[in-house]
Amino acid sequence: MSICFRWVSNLSSSTTGTLSTCKTYGSLTLKPPLFSSILHLPPRPRFRLLIRATAAMETDQSAVTRTTANSSNPPMKLLFVEMGVGYDQHGQDITSAAIRACRDAISSNSIPAFRRGSIPGVSFEQMKLQIKLGVPHSLQHSLDIERVKSVFPYGNILNVEVVDGGLVCSSGVYVEEMGDKNDDCYIVNAAVYVGY
Repeated sequence: MSICFRWVSNLSSSTTGTLSTCKTYGSLTLKPPLFSSILHLPPRPRFRLLIRATAAMETDQSAVTRTTANSSNPPMKLLFVEMGVGYDQHGQDITSAAIRACRDAISSNSIPAFRRGSIPGVSFEQMKLQIKLGVPHSLQHSLDIERVKSVFPYGNILNVEVVDGGLVCSSGVYVEEMGDKNDDCYIVNAAVYVGY
C-alpha cells in the first residue's frame, strides 16, 4: 500500500513549488483523489481581510476621536482596544452582564507602560479610557452606567457609549431561587479603548 501526500504552493505567479511524500505498504497503492483536487487550488488571498479590518479600525478610531473632540477633553491618542463578553444567565440583570463584559475585556491585560514611564512625556495619570457597550435595545434603559464605570481601577473614563447589540436568548432553565423572572439570558459586548 502506498500513501501519498502532495503539497502545492503558489508563491508567486511565476513560481510553483511541489512537495510529495509517499509510503508503500505491501502491494497496495493508495492515492486519495480528494486531497489532490483540493491541494491544487490556488491559495486564497489572506491579506485582503486583514487590510479591510485595519481600515475598519482606523474608521472606528476616528469616530471615537470625533466623539471625544465634541467634549471638553482633547482627542485621545489610541494605544489599543480590549474586548470582552459578559453574560447574566440568572436574574435578568443587564448591568451584571455589562460589568462582566468589561471585566472580561480588561482581566487578561497588564498596562505597565503607564506606570513605568515607557511612553515619553506621558504619566500614569494621563491614561484615558473610552467604553463602548453593545446592549440589547429593549434593555438599555435598565443599564446602570455608574456601576459599570466602577469596574475600571484606574484611567480617566472619557465616554461610555451604549449601542444596539448584545443578545437576549434562553438559558434553557428557569431557576426561581436565583432570582429568575423567566429563562432569559442577557449577553453584552464591550470594547475598551485605552490611550492617553
